[in-house]
Amino acid sequence: MNKILIWSITVALAGFLFGFDTVVISGADKQLQALWQSSDSFHGWVVISSALWGTVLGALFAGFPTNKFGRKNTLIWIGILFSVSAIGSALANDPITFAIFRFIGGIGVGVSTIAAPAYISEISPADKRGKLVGFYQFSLVFGILIAFLSNYMLSGLGENAWRWMVGVEGIPAVIYTLFVLTVPKSPRWLITQGRIDEAKKVLRLIDPDQDVDAVVDIIQQDDKNNVKGESIFMKKYRFPLMLAFLIAFFNQVSGINAFLYYAPRIFEEAGLGESTALLSSVGIGVTNMLFTLLGINLIDKLGRKQLMYIGSVGYIVSLSLVACAFFFQWEGMAVPIFLFIFIAAHAIGQGSVIWVFISEIFPNHLRGSGQAFGCSVHWILAAAIPAAVPFLFSTIGAGTVFLFFAVMMVLQLLWVHFIMPETKGVSLEELSKKLIK
Repeated sequence: MNKILIWSITVALAGFLFGFDTVVISGADKQLQALWQSSDSFHGWVVISSALWGTVLGALFAGFPTNKFGRKNTLIWIGILFSVSAIGSALANDPITFAIFRFIGGIGVGVSTIAAPAYISEISPADKRGKLVGFYQFSLVFGILIAFLSNYMLSGLGENAWRWMVGVEGIPAVIYTLFVLTVPKSPRWLITQGRIDEAKKVLRLIDPDQDVDAVVDIIQQDDKNNVKGESIFMKKYRFPLMLAFLIAFFNQVSGINAFLYYAPRIFEEAGLGESTALLSSVGIGVTNMLFTLLGINLIDKLGRKQLMYIGSVGYIVSLSLVACAFFFQWEGMAVPIFLFIFIAAHAIGQGSVIWVFISEIFPNHLRGSGQAFGCSVHWILAAAIPAAVPFLFSTIGAGTVFLFFAVMMVLQLLWVHFIMPETKGVSLEELSKKLIK
């Protein structure tokens, strides 16, 4: 188990780079716009959002390298993309070059959301899989917190502070790339490629006491039931495809990304001063991390559904209260307190469950493609919803926006209760049999 833990943490560092890369730009935001004197639209769509477009592209196409070249090789390339992106953006002297290097890092983010959870789920014992894949989400929120702190510490370095902010990511990126070279290839992927002897060696490394031949037989049997050249869009995979779509859809219509991107703006809309912005970002980072830690410690004990129940109820209560605060103009600390409850509900529910669940519900030979579909839904909505928020706030008002998110979370609760299957403690091959019609 110690080896699996070390390999899982190593691979989960891709999540740290994802979290760091996503948030680090917030520290350089105003400095870059002043430096290059970009218009608001060019700055928003090109300079700031370039990484997000890379993420969408990476998520859309990551299924191909993950399935074709293997989880490990793809993970190595993620490290290279992050390293190149960090160093290139730090050395950029114009907005287009900067945007290109940020776009490259974004591709790394998109691919990491597929390759890292797939790899960890395939080396994990069924009863520990939730917690081990959950390390990816924990690394992600830890990366967000470290990026906030890093930006804060580097902000006093003068006119080139932004170069240090975006460039410092190169250090963990190179370390991750070197570490990931030491992990073995995924045994389930090796079996889908017909490399049985290599797979047996890895399975013996994972657990010397298990009957390796029996494990290989079970995985091969599952592989034989699934014809090569299949697609996740075939009729028999409709149920896991719908599950992946809905968990990703509900993840974003909770308003989580809109909130993370616009927390200071939301606090100001609620009548609080600018001084709360720093408090909110660091406070959000700490709350997110603590409740994610709680979530990944409970995911294999309580199960995925139970955490989604807790998260859904927390969402409905907190979002309804935020909507009321805007409608009835409640003053003071009401909105920040409700939004901290919202962050806690997200971290313990959707935040802890989404990457685990999407990595479990597809068969071995289509796991990369299935995850690519689910992650693409997530990232397209993660780009679209925050982009619409400023316009919606100014037209229909913040209260109505948060009420819409609350109603969506009532629908999520119904989905969890009536449709979502429990995947806790079930082997990946057993899940294949249960979920494929």
